[in-house]
Order: sequence, then structure tokens, then C-alpha cells
Amino acid sequence: MAITKELTDSDFEMFRRLIYEKSGIALNESKKELLRTRLRARIEREGFSSYRQYLDFVRDDKTGQALVPLLDDISTNLTSFYREINHFNLLRKILPEWIANKRREGDMGWRIWSAGCSTGEEPYTLAFVMLEFLEHQIRQWNLKILATDLSVEVLKQAAEGKYDIERLKDVPQHIASTYFTRGTGDMRTKSGKILHNRPVAFVADEVREMITFRRFNLMEPRFPFKRKFDFIFCRNVMIYFDKPTQETLVNKYYDVLQPGGYLFIGHSESLTGLKHNYKYVQPTVYQK
Repeated sequence: MAITKELTDSDFEMFRRLIYEKSGIALNESKKELLRTRLRARIEREGFSSYRQYLDFVRDDKTGQALVPLLDDISTNLTSFYREINHFNLLRKILPEWIANKRREGDMGWRIWSAGCSTGEEPYTLAFVMLEFLEHQIRQWNLKILATDLSVEVLKQAAEGKYDIERLKDVPQHIASTYFTRGTGDMRTKSGKILHNRPVAFVADEVREMITFRRFNLMEPRFPFKRKFDFIFCRNVMIYFDKPTQETLVNKYYDVLQPGGYLFIGHSESLTGLKHNYKYVQPTVYQK
């Protein structure tokens, strides 16, 4: 069904309030066209005649399930393996001391959180870095990586662990040959088109088993985690939030970090102007 009424300023304001309330994502006036174009195909495909009718449907749904594809559509999921390599280089530098401390304290567990994991390249990269250090002793350790995102669609892709061969261009050769197998498969483009029999690479089962992929909303009032994290990666997520939301979020992260644990944020993000108790380590890296 074709849309008979375009997105009005009033409609946009109501969408904006709903999205902010449910996800913390702050859409400014310049995002009206982005919202219009991203929602149009879904609205027409599902038979709604206007943006307002679709908005009413989402708001009236008591289960919250109708909200999920809306948030999927507005989410930007740009990522790659070893993106912002300086973070992983720092991780390599601090891991030997962390390993020694854990052995001394008899703590053989690792807890790492990739918040806003998108299609999975970040948590898989974290697993590769950890395996480089723990490879010969991996069975002695309990390594758990939690990978969360708001988008159901990207989580499905991430859990599958299947990537177009071209996505491996930044993966070191020894990692690619050890932790990927190559084959052919179907890949979906961002526009939804299916490309058949593409050269693809599959993440090894032993790596995928280290990672738990879960839909999680960072706007939850409290994070329900029993064990604290050694490292939290939340990169290029806070750019979508306003300052009050950013401040609330980084302090919730602080509460679930181990003493001495690290928070990694995106290259265009900073905690400047936010009230917090982190120690500055280097640009985009902070320590509890």
C-alpha cells in the first residue's frame, strides 16, 4: 500500500519522543528526512497508509514487539574487524599484568562486554585478542564475552558468524587462517537484497561459543549483572545520546566494572563535561 500522507512535523516530534523514551537515541530536527526514508519501505510493506497510522500502531502495542523493528530501522550499524585498532593494541599491553593478577588472586574468569555490538565484528575481535594471550591455556580460563545490541536483525547476523570475505581485509592472516573457515553462502545487503553463492568466511565454533549475543536496551534503569566486567567496550554508541543520557550511562557502566576495569568509547566520543569517577587513561579510554 502506498503512503497517502507524508511525515508531518507533528508526526516527527511524536516519533522523536517515543524513540528517545524507549532507547535514549536523541534525534534532532535534521534527522527528519533520515527517519522518513528509513521507515517508508516498512510502512508500505506492512500496509499502513501513513506515518501517523504506523506510529499509533507502535504506541498501542502493549507487548513492545512492534517497537523492535522501528528501532532496528533507525539504528546505524557501521562496524568492522579490528576497528579503531589503538584500543586493541592497548588491550594487548595491559593483558599480561591482568593475567598475572588474576592468577595471583585465583580468579580464572574473564568478563567482557561489547555494548552496541552491531553485526559482531567487535566481540569476535575481542575474542581473537584474548585467544592470542590465552591460547595454550584457554581451558584453564573461563572466558565469557557478552555482546548486546538494540537491533534484533544485526544480532541474528552476529550470532551466525558468517561474513563476506571482503570483511576480513583487516584481520591478521594468522587469525583468519586459524579462526575462520571459507566457503560460499548467501549474504544480505543493507538494502535487503540477497546475494547468492558469495565467497564467505565462517567464525570457528570455539570462538562463537565464548560469546553470548543478547538484545539489551542500555536505557534499563539498572543493569542486572551479578558479576562485574573486566572491560566494557561501548564505542560509537553515545554519539546518539544527549549529555544527561550519556552521564547516566557511563555511571551505570562504572557500577558494573571491576575495580581497575577499563571502559573503551568511540574515537569521536569523550566523557568531558560529564560527572563521573573514572580515571583518564588516554583519549577514549577510562579506568575505574
